[in-house]
Amino acid sequence: MRHYARLLDLATRVDWANELRRTGADVHTHFDPVDWQSVTISLQRIPTSFCDLLCAHADQHGVAALAPPQSVRELGRTTVLLLHGRRADVLDVAEDAAGGFWDDRTVSHELTRVLAAADTHPAPLQCGEASLEFGPRTLIMGIINMTPDSFSGDGLAQATEAGVRQGRRFVEEGADLLDVGGESTRPGSESVPLAEELQRVIPVIEGLAQTVAVPISIDTSKAEVARRALDAGATIVNDIAALQGDPEMLPLCAERGCGVVLMHMQGTPRTMQAQPHYHDVMAEIYAFLADRLEAAVGAGVKPTQVILDPGFGFGKRLEDNLEILRRLREFRSLGRPLLVGTSRKSMIGQVLDLPADERLEGTAATCALAIRHGADILRVHDVRQMARVARMTDAVCRPQPAE
Repeated sequence: MRHYARLLDLATRVDWANELRRTGADVHTHFDPVDWQSVTISLQRIPTSFCDLLCAHADQHGVAALAPPQSVRELGRTTVLLLHGRRADVLDVAEDAAGGFWDDRTVSHELTRVLAAADTHPAPLQCGEASLEFGPRTLIMGIINMTPDSFSGDGLAQATEAGVRQGRRFVEEGADLLDVGGESTRPGSESVPLAEELQRVIPVIEGLAQTVAVPISIDTSKAEVARRALDAGATIVNDIAALQGDPEMLPLCAERGCGVVLMHMQGTPRTMQAQPHYHDVMAEIYAFLADRLEAAVGAGVKPTQVILDPGFGFGKRLEDNLEILRRLREFRSLGRPLLVGTSRKSMIGQVLDLPADERLEGTAATCALAIRHGADILRVHDVRQMARVARMTDAVCRPQPAE
């Protein structure tokens, strides 16, 4: 008699509960499959003097600890360490680190935090009277380019009425929020004068604030543009410079309590694609976003008001972009919602050998994969199509409990 043995792929607690129901087992069993999942955690800047001790205690709990050889560790004060084991066992290591064997509460806090973040949805983000909820479904951010030189060919220059019409149409097509920008950030682009950027975006934001109910984001790195946009009705500042390009931007966002998008970029739009290079692309982007998040919170921005963006195409090679997409979920360890902007990007053109106006299918593929790997918001040009992609992908990747 065949028993049809198969290895189950139960990616979520919902899948596990549904399988128990189908089996007829006790759905309320105390066994938690998540605790038995194997996890791999990277710890950066571990003091070399404590590395062997931490490895030994990890081993006592059945957690594998992988570190560079002693000869390499001796070259610096800190090192990188990988921990691999069951979640429950890694939490035991965290308890030891909190005061048992070397009293490093930082390691304990970091281990506990990343494990908690991996299993919970980010807290809602307040946008004026509206609130963005994360978890049940993927949100769609519609791009409104008020520029004459957008890389994607959808720029509206100073056509205010066209920008407002596009925003209303995007909302009808499924946009949950709108992102208005007046300065192109395509590779090689130059900065736009302040007065010109204001002329491009403020009338559009004023018009949209009176006609749509969804939150409006201003895509800028200039504090004065952000200030005027917030006065006009925007509630989110989307800054490709992660609030460090203009010294007034961080205190402004803290004072206003607005939502903030912090994005990673190597270089500037003018220089970012001139031979970008990384030693470890994921570690470097993660560290940058973690540091900018800490800086924002330290300046008075509420952590629940921050969205993180790894910056696809901003100072990255094709292989960097593809690796970031494959490993996107790692950024969820930071505990904040993830925004992904792959729409019509050159990474798609490089793979498919297609111009920007023929990258719809490639965009759809990257959006579906981004959702699968933990994206909360998709920033897109083609709202109707990508909203449908998101709904279909959510149905597969974010299952609801069985009745």
